[in-house]
Amino acid sequence: MNELQIPVRGLSIHVEMEGEPHLPAVVFLHGFTGTSATWKEVRNELKGKYRTITVDLTGHGNTTVPESPERYSMEEQIEDLEALFVQLGLDTFYVVGYSMGGRIALAYTIHYPKRVKALFLESSSPGLKEERDRIERRKADKLLAQKIMENGIVSFVDKWENIPLFESQKSLPAEKKQAVRNERLQQSETGLANSLLGIGTGSQKSYWESLHSIPNPVLLMTGELDAKFVGIAREMQALSPMWRHIVVPEAGHAIHVEKPRIFATMIMEYMQHIQQLEEEENGSSMGNNPYI
Repeated sequence: MNELQIPVRGLSIHVEMEGEPHLPAVVFLHGFTGTSATWKEVRNELKGKYRTITVDLTGHGNTTVPESPERYSMEEQIEDLEALFVQLGLDTFYVVGYSMGGRIALAYTIHYPKRVKALFLESSSPGLKEERDRIERRKADKLLAQKIMENGIVSFVDKWENIPLFESQKSLPAEKKQAVRNERLQQSETGLANSLLGIGTGSQKSYWESLHSIPNPVLLMTGELDAKFVGIAREMQALSPMWRHIVVPEAGHAIHVEKPRIFATMIMEYMQHIQQLEEEENGSSMGNNPYI
């Protein structure tokens, strides 16, 4: 595995890459409080079949922690990713995004659809529809950001790991729970606080009205125990009937952590489905060409 620090638009972005360059590329974007480490088990399942690229998003892990919340905005992060992919020599690739990373992956796909062979959204959303809801969320995120800065990372993680969203993770083996906790504890107060302020769902624009215009294949993945995001995914699919939605039994918000083998199998099967369609389409095109 190659660990790289790539200079991008004034940042140093941490990237981990594994797999031969000729293999199909899969980019993974983690959620709030995450890093590239969150994808370790999924990445192992894909070894030898795909080239995996995991990115520490702005303010997380080993990527630069800007002091200004504006530098964390959706628009800035989309352009950071595009510049990063250009530097890495990536042409087209699959994108997997979890929670916050899913929102970024969705926005990136909307802006650069020709780059993305297929989009995988795990427990994510297009944002909040109504401005009044965004205002309320901004207030809540501002308050949480202040508490993080005042009380420190340990106090925040103690509370964060006990919110209802992560209730299902309490049944994980002790070693895995500790790994998740360690990943959260390695974050900086500034990075998490500014992420809430800059790219929280209250700060980003709503992409609900853009869903119908996305030409890419999309797979939505939610855990059975995560009722809120199961509902969001169903609503998204209703607006885009060609998208697929899989509900994973006995899983919560972080399917890739709770059920990594099942998660990897789902994305591999969908990627194989896309590849098969491409081969059939290319074969059909060749069959219709009188010069071949």
